[in-house]
Amino acid sequence: MGTIGVFDSGYGGLTILDGIRQRLPQYDYIYLGDNARTPYGTRSFDVVYEFTLQAVKKLFAMGCPLVILGCNTASAKALRSIQQQYLPEHAPDRRVLGVIRPTAEVVGQLSHTGHIGVLATEGTIKSQSYKMEIEKLYPGSTIVGQACPMWVPLVENNEFDKPGADYFVKDSLQKLMAQDPLIDTIILGCTHYPLLLNKINLYLPQGVKVIPQGQYIATSLEDYLRRHPDMNQRLTQGGTTQYFTTESATKFRECASLFLREDITAQRITLN
Repeated sequence: MGTIGVFDSGYGGLTILDGIRQRLPQYDYIYLGDNARTPYGTRSFDVVYEFTLQAVKKLFAMGCPLVILGCNTASAKALRSIQQQYLPEHAPDRRVLGVIRPTAEVVGQLSHTGHIGVLATEGTIKSQSYKMEIEKLYPGSTIVGQACPMWVPLVENNEFDKPGADYFVKDSLQKLMAQDPLIDTIILGCTHYPLLLNKINLYLPQGVKVIPQGQYIATSLEDYLRRHPDMNQRLTQGGTTQYFTTESATKFRECASLFLREDITAQRITLN
């Protein structure tokens, strides 16, 4: 029997965990944040793969047969290699899922113009992962990306709802829409960004939809477990969540409350 693991380089994956728990509260979860080495967004493919694989192996060792990479950078730079190279040889009975494909599946259904914007970290934009995944599912779509380097620091320093955030949110949205004024749907391709949603909605052109990922990842996971009853039977259903971080447990607890709106306890662990 096992637990669902959710991994992120920092705190943003808590928005994914939150969305999953709202839809599937009966399962047991372990959240692991590599907060000591965040952010991943500016790191190379090799380093992101190395760090992500360390986290996945740790979650496997903690009893998780299923791990969700609740991190767009890890999903973009490490997921495919883990699925194709590591799992078949070392953990054939385990599964690792990402956040990019489920988001891509939804966005094509929501966009009427076929013009889609992606707001994300530099690493996710450079990887072209969303562009490739959406074009595979919805040929003929036009996908434009805009890196938002200041957005994660705004969230992690608790500045996301303060006046100083307005300039950076407005600037990134204007740059995105200037690239393609026909965009009618925008993916928030970083799990921190939903905390900026109030600001984003202030500066969005009328009629443009925004996709935070939590609820769509939850729907996708529910569908996955329905299609894979063997995996579903391996998962315990006690409704519990444990939190682990590679940084200070006290700091993690304080920051996590911004994302989850509840008090939690966390334990510090190391990855290697």
